[in-house]
Amino acid sequence: MYPVVEVKGLVNRFGTQVVHDGLDMTVERDEVFGIVGGSGTGKSVLLRTILGLQRPQAGEIRIDGQDITHMDERQLREVKSHYGVSFQSGALYSGLTVRENVQLPMLEYLRLSPQALDDLAMLKIRLVGLNPGAAGKYPSELSGGMVKRAALARALALDPRLLFLDEPTSGLDPVSAAAFDDLVLYLQRELKLTIVMITHDLDSIFRTCNRVGVIVDKRMVSDTLAKIVDYPNPWIQEYFHGERARARLGELQHGT
Repeated sequence: MYPVVEVKGLVNRFGTQVVHDGLDMTVERDEVFGIVGGSGTGKSVLLRTILGLQRPQAGEIRIDGQDITHMDERQLREVKSHYGVSFQSGALYSGLTVRENVQLPMLEYLRLSPQALDDLAMLKIRLVGLNPGAAGKYPSELSGGMVKRAALARALALDPRLLFLDEPTSGLDPVSAAAFDDLVLYLQRELKLTIVMITHDLDSIFRTCNRVGVIVDKRMVSDTLAKIVDYPNPWIQEYFHGERARARLGELQHGT
């Protein structure tokens, strides 16, 4: 069976600045795949390219076996209905309530009665652990953790099997971040999700990811956590063997 996401020979550049130069990436079904890299390595550019929000200069991107690189807007719209995205800031519409934000993808792709829309939105809101009372609140009335969960509820609105998360725990305190990681793992298991997650949070990586792709030298190296920590690249060594990572590495090596 083909990978859920497959990137081959990706080239992204802006003027004379080359961001990616022959980047390859493969995400298998039912895994949590983490993307990390130093500042300026193009993690967000990679995500935008995979989502079809910008076209690369060269290379091929396949989602569920379909090459999206040269699709027109109508074809891309169909592909986009099969995945969900939660952006770093949440990207909620400030003038809409949580319920109305969650309903936006439903209004675009589904033909449902107002009552069915409300019932489905409430289902998604409860699914991500929000109190039903949050449905009528506006984004400005929510805590940072609630915004993350509301954005996740919207990303799950159309029952996708593929989910993209952009820095899902950024700005959260350690307790809230751990709770969000637990939620992601619960949803991944119960909904049979494949998850692609951009993050710089080492704790999240060790808690949630089956494999990790590291963007270095404008390309990507991918492997399991147990193996990638031994890659000789200087950035990988510094990132995975710094003071913050040592305790987690010990847990990984002892199977805890």
